[in-house]
Amino acid sequence: MDLGGEFCLVCGGEPPLFVGKMCEKCSRARVNLAEVPKNVPWIRCARCFKIDFKSRWSEVADEDLWYELVQRNVKFHPDVEDLELAVESQEVDGRHTLIHLQISGSIDGLQYEDSMTMRARMSNGVCVTCARRAGNYFEATVQLRSSARRLSDEEFKTLRATLDYVMEELTDDPMFFVTSEGPVTGGYDVVLGSKGLAKAWGRHLVSHHGGHITSTNSTVGRKDGADITRLTLLYRKPGYELGDIIRWRDELWRPGSWSGDGAILEKVERRERTGATWRDLENSNVVARKSDFVLVEQISEDSSVAEFLDPNTWKMEAVRLAYEHEVGRKLLMARIDSEWICLPYMGKDGE
Repeated sequence: MDLGGEFCLVCGGEPPLFVGKMCEKCSRARVNLAEVPKNVPWIRCARCFKIDFKSRWSEVADEDLWYELVQRNVKFHPDVEDLELAVESQEVDGRHTLIHLQISGSIDGLQYEDSMTMRARMSNGVCVTCARRAGNYFEATVQLRSSARRLSDEEFKTLRATLDYVMEELTDDPMFFVTSEGPVTGGYDVVLGSKGLAKAWGRHLVSHHGGHITSTNSTVGRKDGADITRLTLLYRKPGYELGDIIRWRDELWRPGSWSGDGAILEKVERRERTGATWRDLENSNVVARKSDFVLVEQISEDSSVAEFLDPNTWKMEAVRLAYEHEVGRKLLMARIDSEWICLPYMGKDGE
């Protein structure tokens, strides 16, 4: 050995030297690719079974959970290069899972391979959503009501189903939950854990089902110098659907679309469209529902009148054709005040 040259600091061996100025034998004996703890904890909500994952309660696949536990708890050598990692799980019981690791990589040009095992230990917890639900926490109440007529149970179910759609479309938030819900006199109430969810649902209801919203805020206390408020949204659905026939200002109209503060109406008698606010439409009333319209084949027709068989009596009847009627097209009919009326087609009408 050259007394003036480099040597292994452990055994005094000659170069080549690697990590910590040790020879290959000493390096392999003392250098580990990773430090793996014997046991690592993870938490699952005992109520909804969501997992505390990356500081959020989420539904996580087992494979993603095991890799996350490895990333959180395993310390890899700072100089490792070309690291490759394989993870395999082995369930021991409902709370314990063995995670087998196969690790390979190079340090200072030496290739290392190692097999290690750590135990994942599950403990029960309670997520934020379940904790607040158990405490009947809420921030907003949405009241579903109607104007002009009482809504059917099926209509309330349709309106309630839109909340599930809104919750799926919005970003996952632990506050987006339903505290309680149920029918009340004259409507249906839904108590929510988030004001933001209530407002988003209200916008969706107005844009897709018409109607208008009245909101009120009430102060229920103070915390850290700030008022604690709760929001109440009163949603009133109009007593008619798009395509129904309403009598407004002594004329027959059909709502064609909802606007921000009312509806766009199309006149039955001639081509005319106008906008009306909910206040303007308060005195309107439904004279025929779109669901009650019928399509009939005309027996004969000329430029203004068509003959057809009354589907109720099977007697020949005559009706004045709607404006811009296309020759040979089926007649869209509604019965109003014991008389048949031929309606012009709208975009929502199908044959």
